[in-house]
Amino acid sequence: MANIQRPRGTLDVNPSDSPSWRYIKEVAQQVSDLFGYGEIITPTIEHTELFERTVGETTDIVEKEMYTFEDRSGRSLTLRAEGTAPAARLYLEEKLYAEAQPVKLSYIGWPIFRYERPQAGRLREHHQFGVECFGSKDPALDAEIILLALEFLTRLGLSDLEVLINNIGCPECRSDYRQMLREYYESSLNALCTDCRRRYDTNPLRLLDCKKESCVHLSQNAPRMRNYLCDECSGHFKNLQTYLDDFDVEYQLDDSLVRGLDYYTKTVFEITHDALGAQDVVCGGGRYDGLIEMLGGDATPGVGFGMGMERLLLIMQHEEIPLPSQSGIDAFVVTIGDEAKRAALSLINELRTNEISADTDYLDRSVRAQMRYADKYPARFVLIMGEDELDRGVIAVRDMEDGSQTEISDQEIVSYLRSMKLGQ
Repeated sequence: MANIQRPRGTLDVNPSDSPSWRYIKEVAQQVSDLFGYGEIITPTIEHTELFERTVGETTDIVEKEMYTFEDRSGRSLTLRAEGTAPAARLYLEEKLYAEAQPVKLSYIGWPIFRYERPQAGRLREHHQFGVECFGSKDPALDAEIILLALEFLTRLGLSDLEVLINNIGCPECRSDYRQMLREYYESSLNALCTDCRRRYDTNPLRLLDCKKESCVHLSQNAPRMRNYLCDECSGHFKNLQTYLDDFDVEYQLDDSLVRGLDYYTKTVFEITHDALGAQDVVCGGGRYDGLIEMLGGDATPGVGFGMGMERLLLIMQHEEIPLPSQSGIDAFVVTIGDEAKRAALSLINELRTNEISADTDYLDRSVRAQMRYADKYPARFVLIMGEDELDRGVIAVRDMEDGSQTEISDQEIVSYLRSMKLGQ
């Protein structure tokens, strides 16, 4: 029988890798706190209708990529397919609209599930850091979340980032634009890929977002949304650019940028890095002023972004940015004889109670083998306990960094190790 392996498009995180993950989460938490975004946690499963009503039934996510199943009561449930819709559902269900507005929320390390073709930086289960802000239509908030994303990425050591922005209008001004797009593409339908021929009727804005070469070529001369914006959307976009200029954020206008979800309105943006080739989007987001209404709430503007942690790690490794490694432990207790083992277990418990990480041998290894294991752990100090040390009330302490060894009273070992740890 073959060994059971992890599902395709997923990753394991080993103890040697987890410090990097923890580091990214800690930086995300620091930046979220700095900007006033409080952390939320929602269920990994949601009612399927949540994504169908918000993301859009004709989007690739709903049509092709969601992990959907029926529970034993016949309810259709879906593994979390993206972060914004669950955050919006929480905003309504937990009555955050009754609190002081705007409400700033963050989520750190949420697993996201999409059935996609696995490739570098794109997995069927990945983890996201994202922020959402509900309750204000001020374009200064659009600029703020772009600043937040850049602050986070900069703290991780990433450079050569490019900010792309666009405005895809509101439902009022977008209806005319959709019609213009259909007229533009009508004579070239046969040149479109299969997905875009379907999008022509259901969601023509997505024609601009296709990465197939023939579709990219056609989109270069397509009508531009900025020429069809209403006064409100046009003013919003100009104000966003003014704020970004004030903050010295370099950006590019990208008329083909539309994002792939139906709930977006006005601002859309991406932050890219070329380390992974075609998978160059590090962060994506924008404004979704009609999302809360889609879920049955009152008109409530919103804006936010999401970014995948696995892709960030790949870029950081590609750019050779130093990442934390497994730190090991403070002390490993090597024992000689049964009495020493019993004493060692009591000592380890006392050390841990005093916030000194410690461990010992549980395989009855020889002293030499215990020393080798302690070195691989790695342990900062090795404490050696045998019959002689027990009789004299001392513990031999070896510093694994310089190889020096000394004897410390068993009554003073905790304070000694604590002082050595603080002095590091």
